[in-house]
Amino acid sequence: MYGSPNKRNFISFTVTEDDSKSVKRQSCWRVWRRMSRLQRNIISMSLAVGVVVSIYILLHRKTSTGRQDPMNQPPWGQIGVDYFHFENDVQQRNGNVGGKKDETVIDGPGGPDIANQGDQDNRVDEPVIHQPAGGDDDDGEDDNVDKIANERPNKSQPKYGPQNEKQEAIVAAFKHAWKAYKAYAWGHDELKPVSKSWNEWFNLGLTIVDSLDTMIILGLEKEFKEARDWVANDMNIKPRKDVNLFETTIRVLGGLLSAYHLSDELVFLEKAKLLGDELLPCFNSKSSIPFADINLMTGVAKAPKWGPDSTVSEVTTIQLEFRDLSFTTGDMKYKKAVDKVSKHIHNLPKESGLVPIFINANTGQFRARSTITFGARGDSYYEYLLKQWVQTSKSEQMFVDDYLEAMAGAKEKLVRTSEPNKLTFVGELLSGDRFSAKMDHLACFLPGTLALGYKNGLDEWHLQLAKDLMHTCYQTYAFTATKLSPEISHFNMVPGARTDDIIIKPADAHNLLRPETIESLLYLYRITGDKFYRQWGWEIFQAFERHTKLPYGYSSISNVQNAKNPGIRDKMESFFLGETLKYLFLLFSDDKDLFPFEKYVFNTEAHPLPVRDFLGKAVQ
Repeated sequence: MYGSPNKRNFISFTVTEDDSKSVKRQSCWRVWRRMSRLQRNIISMSLAVGVVVSIYILLHRKTSTGRQDPMNQPPWGQIGVDYFHFENDVQQRNGNVGGKKDETVIDGPGGPDIANQGDQDNRVDEPVIHQPAGGDDDDGEDDNVDKIANERPNKSQPKYGPQNEKQEAIVAAFKHAWKAYKAYAWGHDELKPVSKSWNEWFNLGLTIVDSLDTMIILGLEKEFKEARDWVANDMNIKPRKDVNLFETTIRVLGGLLSAYHLSDELVFLEKAKLLGDELLPCFNSKSSIPFADINLMTGVAKAPKWGPDSTVSEVTTIQLEFRDLSFTTGDMKYKKAVDKVSKHIHNLPKESGLVPIFINANTGQFRARSTITFGARGDSYYEYLLKQWVQTSKSEQMFVDDYLEAMAGAKEKLVRTSEPNKLTFVGELLSGDRFSAKMDHLACFLPGTLALGYKNGLDEWHLQLAKDLMHTCYQTYAFTATKLSPEISHFNMVPGARTDDIIIKPADAHNLLRPETIESLLYLYRITGDKFYRQWGWEIFQAFERHTKLPYGYSSISNVQNAKNPGIRDKMESFFLGETLKYLFLLFSDDKDLFPFEKYVFNTEAHPLPVRDFLGKAVQ
């Protein structure tokens, strides 16, 4: 019934046995024609909305698992630029910075106890999820963690633990440092070995997490279990604290991921996923460049306190870890976040492939006329170009193209030789293209990276430059009274002006127990087989033992030129256990299958992550 109240109209439907369908169509059409325009519009809109909702539901069901169709694109995603050929290839077949503050110098190994004012009251408890490897997941958490349970990398692990006297000495050094950390700094970021106290930086237990894979490799089962239990039961992923995206990623996220890959303990992957989620707001900037700092409790990301810019090494040395988190969980959001950064940096103009050290997260542009260096704030950009290429079995051409351009640019503009002994070093370009004969110890990562490039098929001159720079890095140790390298070395380039090639300024004479030279010695020894690289490493280890070992741990020192009183700084950096001792242990390993470079890529904090094939699976 329709029409006005005074006039009633009726529609009757007649169904005949011969032509019932045609009669029904004719009657319905008559009803439609007699409806008002408003009624017809309402019905049409309702039908359209229903169709759209149905399509959305179907699409959502197809993508809700977080995995992509392997016939359309690689299971681990793509960066979204045409020089990455992943999607086409699959279809044809039918993916140090200066944030480390110096402590107050203490001239001797004594000193009063210090009541450390930590940020302990800001802890927020969170539910602990601890599940033994291979167990069932009935807690309702994200199933991505379980999807890779049967795809663990390199299941047949080599035997861990010391195999010779030198390795036993390194294990003893680790145990000495760990005993002091456990006694006086347990759960805090860093040990203060003189005052027998602790230093807090991010409230994330940096020394524990940085050391997890080292303990596995050194065969320290008891110490590893203690650390694992702390991560499972006491680690707070969301402290009320501003943390640095870069440092947190390389030390904590990288440490958790590596510990998971080596131990199969799901608690490490669960914590890594939680941390990755908390760090993602850093990428919500106006440009493609992430903010440098974030408060893990509030999720507020921002520029660092010291200025408006991020450092280039900070924003380009998070990729290995976030990509591995995606490869391992199957959730591509982490890789997409860092791939966006990589694409943006790739498209920016550079100086012969070389990059300035500052970039703004709001504008996405390099700071004009800032320094170009392989030292602090620039170093690991170049390292991660090569290692991302290696990480996915050399399938991502953009990274190696940028790396090759940068190495050629460095060879042309930054590599020089000193006087009188012709030591090869890599200097810096200051504002206005002024060359500075200054080389940070951080730049001693470069020999190892160059050697790794050569091992992966790059030109032989990469290996020769690696050898020349390795010799220079060793000389920065051999030249000093303590046989330990200064933080920064300057080189004489004026013939006849001096008898020494290396100049150490008083402000640069400190040693922070850094790993870069040991790291490069490992690469050069493994790739060339030359045993003198081992000898150099042993000399450096002995120097650490003589001048940095204290009754309660190890400490940075202030003056490498004063062997009698080097000036103890009362701080043991987490990377001494996470990197320096780990690389020393691997340098003296006789087991060639202990983290071969074909199967593992080390992040810039020495945490080994599995090399992936084109499909994102760990290379066996």
